[in-house]
Amino acid sequence: MMKNKTYNRRNLTVVVSIIILVSACLMGRLAYLMIFKSEYYAARAKVLHERERAIKAERGIIYDRNGVAIATNKPVSTISVIHSQITDPEKVIDVLSSLLSLSEDKVRKRVEKVSSIEKVKSNVDKEIADKIREYDLDGVMVDEDYKRYYPFSSLASKVIGFTGSDNQGIIGLEVKYEDFLKGIDGQILTLTNARGVEIPNAAEDRIEPQAGDNLYLSLDVNIQKYAEQAAKKVYEAKQAKSVKVIILNPKNGEIYSMVNIPEFDLNDPYTLNTEVGTTLTSKQKNDLLNNMWRNACISDTYEPGSTFKIVTATAALEEGVVKLTDNFYCPGYAVVEDRKIRCHKTSGHGAETFVDGIKNSCNPVFIEIGSRVGAKNMYKYYDRLGLFQKTGVDEPGEASSIFHKIDNVGAVELATMSFGQSFQITPLQLLKAASSIVNGGNAITPHFGVKITNEQGDLVKNLTFKTSDNVVSKKTSDTMKELLEAVVTSGGGQRAYLPGYHIGGKTATSQKLPRGNGKYISSFIGFAPANDPQVMAMVLIDEPVGIYYGGTIAAPVVKEIFDNILPYLGIQPRYTEEEMKKNNIGEITVPNLVGMDLKKAKELISTYEFGEIHYLGEGTKVVEQFPLSGEKVDKNSSLILYLE
Repeated sequence: MMKNKTYNRRNLTVVVSIIILVSACLMGRLAYLMIFKSEYYAARAKVLHERERAIKAERGIIYDRNGVAIATNKPVSTISVIHSQITDPEKVIDVLSSLLSLSEDKVRKRVEKVSSIEKVKSNVDKEIADKIREYDLDGVMVDEDYKRYYPFSSLASKVIGFTGSDNQGIIGLEVKYEDFLKGIDGQILTLTNARGVEIPNAAEDRIEPQAGDNLYLSLDVNIQKYAEQAAKKVYEAKQAKSVKVIILNPKNGEIYSMVNIPEFDLNDPYTLNTEVGTTLTSKQKNDLLNNMWRNACISDTYEPGSTFKIVTATAALEEGVVKLTDNFYCPGYAVVEDRKIRCHKTSGHGAETFVDGIKNSCNPVFIEIGSRVGAKNMYKYYDRLGLFQKTGVDEPGEASSIFHKIDNVGAVELATMSFGQSFQITPLQLLKAASSIVNGGNAITPHFGVKITNEQGDLVKNLTFKTSDNVVSKKTSDTMKELLEAVVTSGGGQRAYLPGYHIGGKTATSQKLPRGNGKYISSFIGFAPANDPQVMAMVLIDEPVGIYYGGTIAAPVVKEIFDNILPYLGIQPRYTEEEMKKNNIGEITVPNLVGMDLKKAKELISTYEFGEIHYLGEGTKVVEQFPLSGEKVDKNSSLILYLE
């Protein structure tokens, strides 16, 4: 009996000890949680009882050089559902599917999904969002948002780029300057109970969004319009595959215009800009979209052809291996090792000087001077002029040039490179090199960005780009400007001639690979004024139908562009006496014709150099005139006479 008592006491002691030990552990754990982990679990409890919804920040505006908005924002809404708060799911499904033009199945999946919050549709127009608000549906959230809007639709589409559904940049300047433009989203914090239902009348915390910074560009809307109009005209007339135009300031690299015809609608970027006759697979459509969005001015390489003779001539003058008076002979071809390389004029140019060779764009002349320069020195100038590197333009997707390794450059390769074949560069790389050649010898970085400002318009940052001096001597630069002006006044670029503006330039007709396929790129580089270039333009017409010579179809496009933009840029014509006489340029002072009979007025008018004369009325006496007496007008101006 005594033995059983001792046994029971021992068991009770063990049980009590275990209980005390467990209690001590629990008390210790509770103390640890309450003292050392209190902040952690308080935060978790807060998260459990708070719902967070984003307030989208307004994206920064993109302006052209004159302060014209070319990428702005349109107020829209994001529609979301909160499963735990929905009291009438069928009505929610019916209303949202109807107003948002979504299938019932798609909306049902969102409504029935058990989650804290589920997005149904973003970028909903304000009018539709307001209609949804009027239904006052439990569990349906209508949050403010912004959608990117492009006022000029397709203008400079491949340069500006567009944003996705999340308002982040996809291509172009929108993605290049994303960090400045995107802003910081705000938040709405609401209190919920343990079931996730928002507590009525509970205080709502709101963190306001911060708008993105604004971007100012060197791109000019008016110049872009002029360039696109001229490009579209030749694109349609020549049934070309594409037309590219770049216009920049050769002194500082600011790009005024970059055209890629056909462009696309920035407000509808997923609709193809060309008709497709067959049903496309998803991959086929994506490939076509990527090609449509591609900025070929910087992303595509090509053999430049004769416009590259600008570089070859510059290298020869810098090395002192040619003088303007050097004599050459062109029989219509040049023999290099075992190759006969033809001139574009197969009958030959005959005897000519170096100046004639440039004006005639004679291949044998450039083969000869390329040989005098040599591969090593030629590559030295390619490097100086930036042809081995990307230009550094502030646009994504820039391609690199493709050149032979210098060890692989033999006599034939050097000969063809001298007149722009057997290597590939981008159009912008050539334009950068040409800018250095005519601007006094300074390397520039082509660019669009000028400055960044905040929402209030205060300066955040001036954008700067790399430059370097003396890549070409001023003497060579001055000589090249004179030679290239001669190409336009009396050489192959005469169709770019514009009286008073002293345009310099160079034509090219590049045969596309593979040779003999009958496909060409016609191009022209022009700059004005020739003695002090303020603007430079390049036109490339890809696969024109019919006549394809650069001097015939590309040079007139630059002439048309310059005719519009040079006066716009404040560049005034400076006529020579010969130009004034040939083009009947000058001013006349309008005589007083009021009170004269018609016969006498006509006799007086015949002694002046008016253009069209318009007679309004049935009488025989002049009672009013326009322009007024004493005004100075250009010769060939119209005159209006009012008769009684």
